[in-house]
Amino acid sequence: MTAQASRSTPAGLRLGRRVIHQLRASLERDTGIQAATHLQEAGFAGGEELYGAFATWLKDRHQIDRPADVDMQYLGKVLSEFFSEQGWGKLETMPLGTAVLALDSADWAEALDTPEGQFPSCHLSCGLLADFLGRVSEGSVAVMEVECRSRADKRCRFLAGAPETLGMIYERMAQGSSYVEALAGGERKA
Repeated sequence: MTAQASRSTPAGLRLGRRVIHQLRASLERDTGIQAATHLQEAGFAGGEELYGAFATWLKDRHQIDRPADVDMQYLGKVLSEFFSEQGWGKLETMPLGTAVLALDSADWAEALDTPEGQFPSCHLSCGLLADFLGRVSEGSVAVMEVECRSRADKRCRFLAGAPETLGMIYERMAQGSSYVEALAGGERKA
């Protein structure tokens, strides 16, 4: 196989869960809270390749030429199939209002099997999903994890939406609202 042919063929490179967990543990040990930023940036860098694999998979599996052409009615099913086959875990999607999409997984690969944190910590996934979903929607998408199996939640829940929308939700959460209250626009009652 020539170098040119190998570049055009999706590599299908997969890293196991242990690799992702060890990378996070090492970064957290050596860089503290900066680990989240490093992991998110690495995930974001992987979005383009993941999108390419998705486009190829979508054409082969569903005969759809452009990921942006997937009917919103079927997007959740298609994403769940794809991410499950890629080893990330099964995703369920549901709109939360008109501006936010929830992505839920009870078996997400980045989450630790033994909970140990107090904050959601699938940072690599947040970056990866943000870039990937931005490419699928042909727009700018931000992703924030609000529930995480790594902190003993029953699922990992990622919120995806416009950066401005998620920024507003984050601000409300920083002021003490739960993400559910922040989505509703309400403030937490003292």
